[in-house]
Amino acid sequence: MTAKTERLRELAGQTHVVLWDFDGPICSLFAGHSADQVANGLVEWLEGRGLHDLLTDDERDTEDPHVVLRAVDRRHPASDLVVDLEERLTREELEAVATAWPTPFADPLIRTWTAVGARLAIATNNSPDVVRAYLATRGLLDCFGPHIYGRSHDLQYLKPHPHYLNRALTVMGVAPTSALFIGDTPTDCEAAREAGVPFLGYARNERKEKLLQDAGATDIVSSLKPLLTVVRASSGPGGEGRGQE
Repeated sequence: MTAKTERLRELAGQTHVVLWDFDGPICSLFAGHSADQVANGLVEWLEGRGLHDLLTDDERDTEDPHVVLRAVDRRHPASDLVVDLEERLTREELEAVATAWPTPFADPLIRTWTAVGARLAIATNNSPDVVRAYLATRGLLDCFGPHIYGRSHDLQYLKPHPHYLNRALTVMGVAPTSALFIGDTPTDCEAAREAGVPFLGYARNERKEKLLQDAGATDIVSSLKPLLTVVRASSGPGGEGRGQE
């Protein structure tokens, strides 16, 4: 058994609640509905309202729609403009659900973890409505139940703020050390650290891995398959699946 496999066994063994980021570990939301086009659309919408100078050059050129959303909220917090922009982004995310691409091994991992008795929740900067819509297409909504915590009009709580993680822990009545957060960005890593929750980074390429390492992540996988193998083993003969407790 490799050291990484042993570490995954250790993490899985101490986990009663699994908190998931959404876009990345569960699916590639913008696989067929380009995130940079969505970001450009938000910028063009602002410019159409005469707000070209609201964003810096870097913010106008971003490929991440959340960068645009955060920038507007910093300059006009809790404004009608922010509400309109957030709702526009939610509509774009909902449109993206139809062409979202499942992260390899995420579906069976979610089902297996549920089957062995772990409880699951989502902590995401995406809209909860979008998460529910996607999970419903995959037959996974029941695995999470009501525990989907994500973006609202109140953007101060976007990760790296630990609010979504803390809310999940409070509602589910679990200590941070009994949970595990699976995420793929530095902001996920920071939110987990602030909440006191063990963090497992998912890095689909070397660039993502380097970003997570620079953020302080020490447990990183490039595929969810080894984790699926570990969780499946916990439910077999002699295993310690949560459903057996």
